[in-house]
Amino acid sequence: MKRVVRQSKFRHVFGQAVKNDQCYDDIRVSRVTWDSAFCAVNPKFVAIIVEASGGGAFLVLPLHKTGRIDKSYPTVCGHTGPVLDIDWCPHNDQVIASGSEDCSVMVWQIPENGLVTPMSEPVVALEGHSKRVGVITWHPTAHNVLLSAGCDNVIIIWNVGTGEAMITLEDMHPDVIYNVCWNRSGSLICTACKDKGIRVIDPRKETIIAEKEKAHEGARPMRAIFLADGNILTTGFSRMSERQVALWNMQNMEEPMTVSEMDTSNGVLLPFYDPDTNVVYLCGKGDSSIRYFEITDEAPYVHFLNTFASKEPQRGMGFMSKRGLDVNKCEIARFYKLHERKCEPIVMTVPRKSEMFQDDLYPDTAGPDPALEAEEWFEGKNGDPILISLKNGFVPVKNREFKVVKKNVLDSKVSKKSENSSPANKSASSTPSIKSEAKMDEILKEIKSLKDLISSQEKRIIKLEEQMSQMAI
Repeated sequence: MKRVVRQSKFRHVFGQAVKNDQCYDDIRVSRVTWDSAFCAVNPKFVAIIVEASGGGAFLVLPLHKTGRIDKSYPTVCGHTGPVLDIDWCPHNDQVIASGSEDCSVMVWQIPENGLVTPMSEPVVALEGHSKRVGVITWHPTAHNVLLSAGCDNVIIIWNVGTGEAMITLEDMHPDVIYNVCWNRSGSLICTACKDKGIRVIDPRKETIIAEKEKAHEGARPMRAIFLADGNILTTGFSRMSERQVALWNMQNMEEPMTVSEMDTSNGVLLPFYDPDTNVVYLCGKGDSSIRYFEITDEAPYVHFLNTFASKEPQRGMGFMSKRGLDVNKCEIARFYKLHERKCEPIVMTVPRKSEMFQDDLYPDTAGPDPALEAEEWFEGKNGDPILISLKNGFVPVKNREFKVVKKNVLDSKVSKKSENSSPANKSASSTPSIKSEAKMDEILKEIKSLKDLISSQEKRIIKLEEQMSQMAI
């Protein structure tokens, strides 16, 4: 007998919003007109792009800092124009990159326990785009490699460790780039562009490997992401303005493997993909629901699982990496949904009766260690993600110190050859002392700010005691 219902361990995944006291309240989420997620999450922090007068800013909150967020809570506020996109470094949970309307990309190092004072000085500022920078994404396996795409239709790949633009991809996109996604090993990128085309590019050879001219006929923005098997999933709009999701084989881009129409809403569908379970979650901007699908090898390839529905529309969405999930509760995904004035975590769970570790739900996942150094990747090496087991719950190791080694302009003029021969050795010898000094300065600053806080509170207590004694009299 033919099976009526397709078997899948994810058929009964259900979403649940957390209680009110576990939300982040009183946050003025950015109103800038740009279709990015506005939120980035990792196992330590949640970062949210917020409204800022006279510049651009984003909040960085430790995950445990739930409840009402004070208006005076410090922000990361070094940009002179609104921030459009943010992304946490996959190899260091305290490093975040941001792109802004001020045409710059900035990389920030957040103190271990979160911000105590506003942060306006980035670790490194990357200047190279001539128009606003709307897309930021870190390389999945190489250390300190960052990609940015601007409204100047240019993609730049940076070595953040030296602050240099290593690869500039011009003349490949005739119009605005909506999004860029690395494949699993970081050897290729796929892009969605306003000209309705999707392109697969080898960034180091600076060549387009595959291209589809009208992936979706509609004029509204598209998204394209790589799946673990190398296929590409796209979201976009039909000519009749229906929202579509399609799957493409990179070897043959003439026709999609499958296309399905979803509804006629006009919000851009942001895809979030989990390569371990092969489940993709589609969150529409302005929607109040999250739809999720399982991708398999059997037709129709993209299988609808369920919808998480709520009452409030979402302004943006953060997606927690596997390392930050609670494996004891069979949590397979966690979203951070942005409302107009708050951020609400939503937990996706597979119901299981057993208390044991569910190894079918949690295969080994990408860990925080990079497979390659930046220099190795730019030289042409590839590396798959270094996997870790989540069996005992993820236990983080100490983060590597993030450092930027600026090359001396004068040195480069004198002897370019010697510089090319061994930049790594030079930087290694000169940085330990600078590194420890910087760390010391940071600790001293934190101690000073805490002292100031205590003394101000002491004065306040004395004043209140005086007032109380007068009232008592």
